[in-house]
Amino acid sequence: MRLQPWLADGWEVRNHAQSGRSARSFIEQGWLAAIARDLRAGDVLLVQFGHNDAKVEDPARYSDPGTAYPAWLMRYVDLALERGATPVLVTPVARRKFDGGQLLDTHGPFPQAVRDLAARQGVALVDLNTLSMDWLRGLGDAASRPYFMHVPAQGQRDDTHFSAAGAQAIACLVAAGWRSADAGAPVRPVRPGDCAAIPVSATPAVSPSAVVDERTIATVQPGPHEGEGTTTAYPFFADATGLPLVFRKRALHPGATIGDHVNDKDEIYYVLSGRGELMLNGAVREVGPGDAILTRNGDRHGLRQLGEQDLVIFIVFDEASRTP
Repeated sequence: MRLQPWLADGWEVRNHAQSGRSARSFIEQGWLAAIARDLRAGDVLLVQFGHNDAKVEDPARYSDPGTAYPAWLMRYVDLALERGATPVLVTPVARRKFDGGQLLDTHGPFPQAVRDLAARQGVALVDLNTLSMDWLRGLGDAASRPYFMHVPAQGQRDDTHFSAAGAQAIACLVAAGWRSADAGAPVRPVRPGDCAAIPVSATPAVSPSAVVDERTIATVQPGPHEGEGTTTAYPFFADATGLPLVFRKRALHPGATIGDHVNDKDEIYYVLSGRGELMLNGAVREVGPGDAILTRNGDRHGLRQLGEQDLVIFIVFDEASRTP
């Protein structure tokens, strides 16, 4: 969304990114296959991974930066070349981590692995890691904070994910780096220095007390975390500011599931009605009305609706506790 304004006329961004995936899990879960169905000659495939590939504690996502990581990235490069498209490799964007005024590199050998692969294969490289680190150093610790998801009123202290202004700045850096790597890139004239001029907006005020009728916010969705079937979500107070807790209701209709996944936060489920089968860290048990379920950050769990009655649950978590 933020990259589109930087593109030349006639070009369209199609964002196939999936949250929390690594170069490996993106392929193993079938997401690259979806790109393969759409990719055409003349297209450009921008490829950036690294944040989740480095999570050695999660074997489903981790890849050794010297061997497996570039091998997985080559799958994307090969697909683009087979389709007559242009691959562009992008190093992982920097996290905001200062120590005594010094910006720390949190990605270790992963950016260099991308640089080396691009050089070996003669593929265009956007060195976003270097560009974003230079951008952060130029801003400094305090001035860079509003470009990330720091919302004191909501208890958020996230130095990986960006605010709207941060997303604009990073998209600008991608465009500048791409144009620098390829003079014929379909992007508007822009230099990295131009990106530092993107201002931040004021922090929104704390919203007032409110009463919400769930019938006005009911949203039909597929099962979360690539789950099966159909659910109805009730995102209570989704627009509220100054509220540290996320409070949701979800009805899992017959056959629906919350897909098996690894938690990136502490989370509480409370069963209001219906029956379900809970999978938690390899154990399976049935749950029903009155059961409260605490799943901790790093736990693996899923939930399946049982019987003919909807499984209805309340979900509560602190957004600020989410692991980047």
